[in-house]
Amino acid sequence: MMRRWKFPRLPVLFLFVAVVAVAAPLERELGAGLVYFRVRELPADLPAKPAGRAGACIVDLRYVQADEAAATAFMAWLKFRASTHAPVFILANGDTAAALRKPLAEHERGTGIAVVGIATRQFRPDVAVAGTAQNERRAYDALAQGVAPAVLLTDNPDKVRNDEASLSKDRVAEASADAAEDALAGKKAAPPPVDVTLQRAVHLHRALVALKKI
Repeated sequence: MMRRWKFPRLPVLFLFVAVVAVAAPLERELGAGLVYFRVRELPADLPAKPAGRAGACIVDLRYVQADEAAATAFMAWLKFRASTHAPVFILANGDTAAALRKPLAEHERGTGIAVVGIATRQFRPDVAVAGTAQNERRAYDALAQGVAPAVLLTDNPDKVRNDEASLSKDRVAEASADAAEDALAGKKAAPPPVDVTLQRAVHLHRALVALKKI
């Protein structure tokens, strides 16, 4: 009788690992104890309870689709998680599910919850920022593609600042260098725009830290 060899199903295993990696929630450390969580699916992507004392966090709900049950689960989590000493900054926009936008608009003030986003006719955040839907989507996608949060939080990160040395350069040489730089820049992909919604949430957190509110 011939013996049948059992080979590990490596392609299936690799596929499973790949799917888990894609589905895993996006999490980033933003400094000063602030953590960013991107939710893609509710309630599966809700951050787990931290081992120690809970700190401030950002929960990104932009572009999330959810039904009434998922929205109810999120609001229950938010009520349990947020406090004045450990605020939760919610990022949302007009493309966030209506089932989420409604309870977020009605949340109780003074409970450590701040909804930040670009205001639209259908969406009125607690803290409105100026920006375009196109730039917001580009910045949102850039983070998932591996762009460092610092790049998306800094205005004009590639801008070279003048100093005494640069001002003393020969103007002809400077013009030539600028022309060469412009030519090279034309061959590179345009950098992602600043994520103004995320930037504002970080600034709010830093202000509360500076005021020793958290």
